[in-house]
Amino acid sequence: MPNYRAKLKVVASLSKERVCVCVSELEVRQQRGGLLQGTLLLTVSDPQEPGLGSGGATLNALLVAAEHLSARAGYTVVTTDVLDDAHILILHTGRDFPWDSCGRAFCWLPVEKPAQTVQGPVCCLDMLLDCLSNQVCPGSPPGVWVCSTDMILTMPTTFEMSWEGFSGVRVLALPGDVSYAANHGVYFADEQGRVRDIIYKGSEERIRRAAQLDGMVPLVSGPVFFCRRVLERLLKAHVTPPLDGCTYMGMDSGAPPLQVCSLRLYFSFVILIFFTSLCACHAPFHLLQGDQQCSGGGRQGCVRSSNPALPPSGLEELKHRIKCVLKTLISPCPRMLGFCMTFDLFSQGPVEVHSGCLLSGLEVTSSSHIQQLALTNDHIIQGHHIQLGEIKITVYTVLGVSCDDDGATFLNHRWSDLYSRTGIQPEDLWWSGRSQSLMEARLFPVFQPRGGAVGLEVGVCWLLGGPGALEQWRAVWRLSLREVLSLTDQEGELRWREALFFQVGRRRVMDNLKSQSDRGLLPSFRAAVLGGQHEELLCTLDSIAAGSRENLGVAARCLACIADVLACLAGEGRGGLRSGPAANPAWSHAFSILEKGHLLGGVQALATERAKWLSRPDLLVRAARHYEAAGQVLLRQAVMLSQRFISIGQGEVPPLGEWQDVECPARLDLSGGWSDTPPIAFEHGGAVVNVAVKVDGRRPIGARARRIKEPRLLLVSSSGVQDDAIAMETVCEKLEDLKDHCVPYAPAALLKAVCVCSGLVTYPSRQSLDEQLLQRWGGGVEIHTWSLLPHGSGLGTSSILAGAVLAAVYRCTGRTYDTDSLIHAVLHLEQMLTTGGGWQDQVGGLVGGVKVARSKACLPLRVEVERLPLSDDFLLSLQQHLLLVYTGKTRLARNLLQDTVRRWYSRVPSIVENAGQLVDNAEECARACTEGSLPRLGACLERYWGQKKVMAPGCEPAAVRTMMDALRPLALGQTLAGAGGGGFLYLLTRQPQQGEAVRQVLNNTQGLRDFSVHPVELDMDGISLLNHFYTHF
Repeated sequence: MPNYRAKLKVVASLSKERVCVCVSELEVRQQRGGLLQGTLLLTVSDPQEPGLGSGGATLNALLVAAEHLSARAGYTVVTTDVLDDAHILILHTGRDFPWDSCGRAFCWLPVEKPAQTVQGPVCCLDMLLDCLSNQVCPGSPPGVWVCSTDMILTMPTTFEMSWEGFSGVRVLALPGDVSYAANHGVYFADEQGRVRDIIYKGSEERIRRAAQLDGMVPLVSGPVFFCRRVLERLLKAHVTPPLDGCTYMGMDSGAPPLQVCSLRLYFSFVILIFFTSLCACHAPFHLLQGDQQCSGGGRQGCVRSSNPALPPSGLEELKHRIKCVLKTLISPCPRMLGFCMTFDLFSQGPVEVHSGCLLSGLEVTSSSHIQQLALTNDHIIQGHHIQLGEIKITVYTVLGVSCDDDGATFLNHRWSDLYSRTGIQPEDLWWSGRSQSLMEARLFPVFQPRGGAVGLEVGVCWLLGGPGALEQWRAVWRLSLREVLSLTDQEGELRWREALFFQVGRRRVMDNLKSQSDRGLLPSFRAAVLGGQHEELLCTLDSIAAGSRENLGVAARCLACIADVLACLAGEGRGGLRSGPAANPAWSHAFSILEKGHLLGGVQALATERAKWLSRPDLLVRAARHYEAAGQVLLRQAVMLSQRFISIGQGEVPPLGEWQDVECPARLDLSGGWSDTPPIAFEHGGAVVNVAVKVDGRRPIGARARRIKEPRLLLVSSSGVQDDAIAMETVCEKLEDLKDHCVPYAPAALLKAVCVCSGLVTYPSRQSLDEQLLQRWGGGVEIHTWSLLPHGSGLGTSSILAGAVLAAVYRCTGRTYDTDSLIHAVLHLEQMLTTGGGWQDQVGGLVGGVKVARSKACLPLRVEVERLPLSDDFLLSLQQHLLLVYTGKTRLARNLLQDTVRRWYSRVPSIVENAGQLVDNAEECARACTEGSLPRLGACLERYWGQKKVMAPGCEPAAVRTMMDALRPLALGQTLAGAGGGGFLYLLTRQPQQGEAVRQVLNNTQGLRDFSVHPVELDMDGISLLNHFYTHF
């Protein structure tokens, strides 16, 4: 069901002092995306004090809304024509709320909205808007919804209302029992749910007449909807005496005020309906009942009904909230709870927060006094920001969770207990003739005539049994809770909360990064940028990065986070693409410091340069690219720690001129790819199942190396089949010729990187190239490589080729190795080459057969390979059902890699979830192979292709989609090899030996060309050394 988007939102029943504050809060929510851009927001104060009640306030708000819409439409008078397509939501704020000085609407709750794109605190208003927008209001015709913000409304996820042909008034009622309904309103409805009467505080006998079949009665609560036709008649009331006295226009016209303060919303409208001559047959009420839950707008405050039949009191809800907060947000060594958030403010040590206690609004300067508090269970201590004339001070109050305003208790005990313990007398608390209620009790010290504002120690500490004296308490100016709430500097209070929110947000960012949490941080970054807090956030990220020398993975993620913040500052879609070049000379100094391993200095140099790039969106995006590149430097260093798992021995050196030939199969990744890619591989952990294969009956990848007399490096690489092979020869005679060994697109870059990574030569070095070669190997080295696979095949060519070259070089120089060392050597080499990538390609081509490889979520990154024990029958069947199809499309994995790593660093929820599913699917794939089930293996391939598309959107070209759709009837499962985007498609066919059938289907599919079909042969050996032979010079 589509979300309901009101074109106009009106907040009514406001005091004049709260109008500006409410406007500001609504605008913040609109900036954060909680309210649709373009929605007209109005705040309307009651035209007379004390307030009109919700009925009169609704009429006044409706008039103001119609007037604004009329003006925007170009009319010079109020006209109901503007209501023809208007969707209006009128929200009423309530009275003072003892436990939140900003009222119920803006009371922070221990709730998080995981779908927020911009993080913000969740208030009662936010939860109400969510419920109205997503469940209650969708589908309703033009008209007005009216609702109170004094509640938390929750609905079943299956709740749905039909609006077909509707006209009239519709109310949402909640079921309650008769005893609870005695103090509330009850709808009297017929069997069709049409309201015939409203009973307010009626006798038990009258209430029972409203009972439904289940014995419950429909309570007057929840939202009300008025259709367009009803609104037109209601608006006539603003010119109908005496109801015109409810509106600002009537007051401004001299109409006498209408004293309807006691009228509640629903009963006021009964009067309005009477005065406008609307009868039930013209504007019928409709009643909806169900297992909805609602927090009532009763005197006690926000309540959420855990039993819809009997909503609990507001204090019981507060207990529930406090326990939720303490359970979910307080750390094992709790420090402080500030508006439902916990963070270290105390320099004097921890404070023990007992069960059911709430500490909010407390300043860091209060830490020593808070430690001395005689706290027990169920105490509430709050700081209130109030304004006395031009003076702004903080007043502290303390209450018991079970306290009520009936005057019976204070701090969960009888008043007599307070009198006997402290010596306080009733006349100290209440003026003569005033109600002796908790709200009116002048308990809380505010100001010393000669000493200024007072803190916790004079009032709260002493009232709780701490140090202090009765005379000192009596000597200070004191306020009642009602006076404190009425004097609240709401703008200052909300600004303080905002500052607290951002401070907690930075702490949360720090905790999540240091703990390597999978929590997404982009919503926090967007909130900080919108709130002008980006400088503080950037400093926090700098500090975390600089202090992460022991975990370079954390430091790398911090730099990626800084790139995200810079991109947020630039604005979405402004400044250019995130991916782009990142080698501006202005940043080279910082990069060189990082490359040398000086983390602190590198981070500081980056920050210094960053300050010069903050003035324009395009500069911000370019700076973000350079920060991503700096993060890649640290990521490479982190992955290179796997070098400790490379063990190279020394054996007999072959004769000069003797070739060492190596051949390798290609690999098909069956499940789990992308989970092997750093940083995912060591932050989440990876698992991949793949198989070594020959293509067209041949191992398609190979290398050979030999020692030669001349002290030089002769590097020859060729690709393609013999007749069409393209060869490129590179000769390195000076050490300077190797300087581009880490530039992936330089000529012979892979072979040069092998020469450096394998220790064949050292770069940089004071020794010349010929001196190194003669001293170490008695001459130079000649290396040849080949690949029969097309560029961008997706079959792991480059990594497997790197392994083959390393093996050939090791052999020709008399060094020994094992396959495990070779796998990690390739991982190290690819970081040196700056191509990144994971470890599954070399595992697939260097280790024969079907295997599962895993890496744990830790550094150093170590790959562990397990060959699966499969039966000969299953291997034969697998070979007969596997087919390769070359799609004719090529795409480099690197084009996909950068975006995927960026989204992983941002912890985009879909990527985080998918990473777990990739690993789970790999383990299921291994089980399917071990148990010999081709259908289960095919299902794994299908899931795997879906997971690849989540990791790298855009990896499925239209031609490939057409090809896969055409082949689906023949396949148990299919996927593009590697990262996708082109290259080879492989499929597990339903029947064996289906090469010709596949070729025929593709030939008959329009729009396909340049494809080819290839048989697959499993290779059980992996990397293979061929017979050496000797060549004379």
